[in-house]
Amino acid sequence: MSRRGLLWTAFAAVHLIVAALGWLLPNQPMGDVYLVYEPWAASTLSGSGIPGIHSSFVYPQLALVPMLLAEALSWAGGYIIAWAVLVTALDAVAFAVLVGRARSRGRVRAAWFWLGFALLLGPIGMYRIDAITVPIAVVALLLLARRPVLAAALLTAGAWIKVWPAALVAAAAVAVRRRVSVIVSAAAVSLAVLGAIVAAGGAAHALGFVTGQTGRGLQLEAPVSAFYLWRAVLGEDGSFIYYDRDMLTFQVAGPEVDVVIALMTPLLACAVGAVLVLGAIKAWRGASFARLMPPLALALVLVLIVVNKVGSPQFQTWLIAPLVLWIVLDRTAARLPAALALIVAALTMAVYPLTYGGLLAADSFAATVLTARNALVIGLLVLVLVHLARVPVRRARIRRPAAPGAEADARYAPSS
Repeated sequence: MSRRGLLWTAFAAVHLIVAALGWLLPNQPMGDVYLVYEPWAASTLSGSGIPGIHSSFVYPQLALVPMLLAEALSWAGGYIIAWAVLVTALDAVAFAVLVGRARSRGRVRAAWFWLGFALLLGPIGMYRIDAITVPIAVVALLLLARRPVLAAALLTAGAWIKVWPAALVAAAAVAVRRRVSVIVSAAAVSLAVLGAIVAAGGAAHALGFVTGQTGRGLQLEAPVSAFYLWRAVLGEDGSFIYYDRDMLTFQVAGPEVDVVIALMTPLLACAVGAVLVLGAIKAWRGASFARLMPPLALALVLVLIVVNKVGSPQFQTWLIAPLVLWIVLDRTAARLPAALALIVAALTMAVYPLTYGGLLAADSFAATVLTARNALVIGLLVLVLVHLARVPVRRARIRRPAAPGAEADARYAPSS
C-alpha cells in the first residue's frame, strides 16, 4: 500500500473508532450533540425562535449552521450519526489539503500526529462544536503564507462558530507580512456576519456569546479550579462541586471564589496581550513567518486554555491546527511540543469521559489525573513560550540572502 493510501486508511479507521467510542464510553461523551445541538436546530426549524437572534446564545451565531446541516443529514440515521458524518467530511477536506500526494515528509508526519491526537483524545474531539472549527483552522493555517486574505476569512468564520480561532487571526496579524490584508479580511467577514445578524433582527443578542461569559463561575476542569477541587476532595468546609444549569457545566465553589472569578478575564486579556507583544517584537526585528507563526499561534491557544475560568475537555482540540502547521514547517522544533500534546490528549480522555463520574464525586484518583493533565498543559505553555522567546531574528532591518528554507513567508507552498 502506498504512503498516501495508508494515511487515508488510518484516517477512516480513526474516525470510525472515535465515532463508535461515543456510543461505548460512559458519562455521555455525545451529550451536547443530542441534548443541546439537536434541540437548538429543531427550535430554529420549527419557528420557535433562532438562538442568537431571538434569544441569547452561548456560541457565536454561525455555530448554528453546522447544527442545522446535521439536522438536514439526520434522515440517514439520526442526528448523532449525521453529526459524526459532518465532522468526518470536514476533516477529510482538511486532511486532503494537508496530505496532498503524501510526498512531503513534514506533511505526512503532521497527518500522523493529527490522527494520533484524535484517537487519544477520543469522542470529545468529535462530538462538540469545536470539531467543526478544527479542520477550518488547519486549512486556513496551511494557506496563510500564500493566501492570507482567504486564510483570514476562514479563521474569522471559524471564530464566529467558536471563538478560539480568533487567537490564530491575532497571530497571523502579527506574523504575516501582509498583515493589513489579514486585518481587513477578518474585519470584512465580521462586518458581514454582524450585518446579517442585525438584518435578521438579532441586534440585541449579536454579542451575547461574549457578555454571557462574564457571569460564569470556575469550571471544574479549568487549571485555576485545582485549589477548590482539592479542597472538595479533602472535604474542606465551604468547597464543593455543583452543576450550573444556565451554562450547563460543573463548577467549583469555595472561599473567595468570586474574587478569583472576577480576576480571570482581565488576567486572560493581559496574558494574551503579553504574548502578542512578544510576537510583535520578534516580527518587527525580522523573524520569518516559518519560525514565528507556529509557536506564536500555539502559545496564544495555550494561554486561552491555561488562563481561563472555563476548561472544557474539548478545548484540547485547539492544539491540533498550530501543531500541524509547526510540524509541516519545522518538524524538528515541533517534536517535543507535539509529543507532550499527545500525552495531554490521552490524559484528557482519561479525565473525560473515563473517570468523570469519579471527578464529580471528588474522587482523589480522578482529581490526580485532571491535575496531572493541567500541569502538563501549563508545562507545554512554558515550553512554547521559551521557543517563542528564542525565535531567531535579523537584527538589522535590511534585506540579506536568507538561509535555505528560512523565508517560508514568501515561498512556502501548501501543496508541497
